[in-house]
Amino acid sequence: MAHTCRGTINLSTAHFDMEDSCGIVLTNGARTYHLKASSEVERQQWITALELAKAKAVRMMSSHSDDSGDDEDGTASPADKSELHDTIRNLSLKLDDLSNCNELVAKHGAALQRSLNELDGLRIPFESSEKLKAVNERATLFRITSNAMINACRDFLALAETHSRKWQRALQYEQEQRVHLEETIEQLAKQHNSLERAFRSAPGRASNPTKSFSEGDLLTTKGEDSEEDEDTEYFDAMEDSTSYITVITEAKEDRKTESGTTGSVEWTSDNVLDGASLVPKGPKVKRRVRIPDKPNYSLNLWSIMKNCIGRELSKIPMPVNFNEPLSMLQRLTEDLEYHHLLDKAVHCTNSVEQMCLVAAFSVSSYSTTVHRIAKPFNPMLGETFELDRLDDMGLRSLCEQVSHHPPSAAHYVFSKHGWSLWQEITISSKFRGKYLSIMPLGAIHLEFQASGNHYVWRKSTSTVHNIIVGKLWIDQTGDIEIVNHRTKDRCQLKFLPYSYFSKEMARKVTGVVSDSQGKAHYVLSGSWDEQMECAKIVQSSPSSPSSDGKQKTVYQTLPAKLLWKKYPLPENAENMYYFSELALTLNEHEEGVAPTDSRLRPDQRLMEKGHWDEANTEKQRLEEKQRVNRRRRLEACARGCGAEEEKEAEVYVPLWFERRLDPLTGETACMYKGGYWEAKEKQDWHMCPNIF
Repeated sequence: MAHTCRGTINLSTAHFDMEDSCGIVLTNGARTYHLKASSEVERQQWITALELAKAKAVRMMSSHSDDSGDDEDGTASPADKSELHDTIRNLSLKLDDLSNCNELVAKHGAALQRSLNELDGLRIPFESSEKLKAVNERATLFRITSNAMINACRDFLALAETHSRKWQRALQYEQEQRVHLEETIEQLAKQHNSLERAFRSAPGRASNPTKSFSEGDLLTTKGEDSEEDEDTEYFDAMEDSTSYITVITEAKEDRKTESGTTGSVEWTSDNVLDGASLVPKGPKVKRRVRIPDKPNYSLNLWSIMKNCIGRELSKIPMPVNFNEPLSMLQRLTEDLEYHHLLDKAVHCTNSVEQMCLVAAFSVSSYSTTVHRIAKPFNPMLGETFELDRLDDMGLRSLCEQVSHHPPSAAHYVFSKHGWSLWQEITISSKFRGKYLSIMPLGAIHLEFQASGNHYVWRKSTSTVHNIIVGKLWIDQTGDIEIVNHRTKDRCQLKFLPYSYFSKEMARKVTGVVSDSQGKAHYVLSGSWDEQMECAKIVQSSPSSPSSDGKQKTVYQTLPAKLLWKKYPLPENAENMYYFSELALTLNEHEEGVAPTDSRLRPDQRLMEKGHWDEANTEKQRLEEKQRVNRRRRLEACARGCGAEEEKEAEVYVPLWFERRLDPLTGETACMYKGGYWEAKEKQDWHMCPNIF
């Protein structure tokens, strides 16, 4: 085809293979299609037909290569073609010269051999002079021919080397152009997203009286004919939009009957969902704002990753070149960057409003991952990390690595504002060749002391794409359900997977907050790397069935309010592993921490300073020390307990956490048992193991 469209398969370059008895694998560039026939005979018929079509496509390409479509479709220019033909002609001529020389060498060599044989057979001395003369003539001819052949070979080699260098330069240029094109496309996609967001938040659109969201994709189905207003619906009963934009109780009371809305639409008096006070307040403590720039180390990725396919990544020793200078315990603590959302949620008197803030907090924990393609250090068994920020953040956080295989960390946070959070997260990861899946297992608990509201949710799956070829990028996919176990309110969050051809904005998150009876109160929308908004539902109605027969619920809402917005990254962040302001301070040296704290880990500290070779050596030493300690535990267990108890006793006993049965989830999880902050106050760390 002269002009290809989406989904076109170029048969001349396609590759066919047999997957199983009835399966066909069709590979075309970066895309792979898996086809299945109803029987083996039908599969063979398809393979034969496809191979014949491929042969025909190859013949057509060779016969019609000169008029295959637009000049802009990548065809060579006339100048390039003439140069290519000249090069091929010169190489052919040199090859002919070599062939002629070869024939002459063979001919004269045979004659010289005959002459020498005749010389050996001479018996009469006076004939020797004549024969020797003939030998010399033939030897001279052979030498001349050999020199000619050597010169022709030298010319051929010089010509080949010259054009080889030219072709290498051309190939390098094409590779650089491809990388530049990828970066340009990525930049255009970002600009497209920002333009979409700017368009949606433009003043002309912000004053719309109502917006409608469909459950699932949160888009209306009414305005599909109009591109401009496809996610906006207008209702005749709502002429006066000011009563919905300005959230004033008196004005709203006057308009309640007039607007014809059903159910309660008033907001709580303290307006905790008002986006005006999103910036946290509190004394700012002077902390570091930069770390040494990341050095430029080259590494053969495939030589390491080819042994990782299908294996648990935590069991493979990886060099620090793949890491960032933070441990997994510190990455867990980064989830608290937007703690002010929970401080604000404490003051909510309405549980569904509080749920909106909790949902925004759960999404905000992914905002740091969009550029963070390096893996954190896998903590040593018994490693801890504390964040003592009662003064400026109003909270204290403690993490401990409670298991090594599988890697599992326990986390407890206490806030002086009236909430506490705890979780035990086990990281499960699998390398699948093209991408890496990271599945955090375990429940996150959040409790507000005053109201007794207890929220539980789990993390979504993270996927790292382009592991082998291309630029690494991360996506979050899956559904998250947040449940308030006191009131039975629920929030369903959906992380939409990224698609290049989707009309949705990248990294989109949608959600609906509903009460214990299943009635929807709020619609949430935004992206996990930028911001989240919530819009109060004033009316819901079923839409007309779509073409596929499915019926969606259309929510009529008030204008959306901003719940959370990502902080901008610090200056020069691209050279500092894309760390946020909080991440830059997590590995800052502090006095008085436990000897097992991640800040004191030597290989991590060496890597942060840029000494990667020394860090790799130190990392190997620490891992071997950990293996020796594990063997000692097993030996002690074998001596001190019976065979039946050996497996149970091998389980490591955490220092600051203990395993308990969680009554809400029915799972056994590590919960904080106390004592750490008291030990820090006394500076009594005698119970801490020597892991570094």
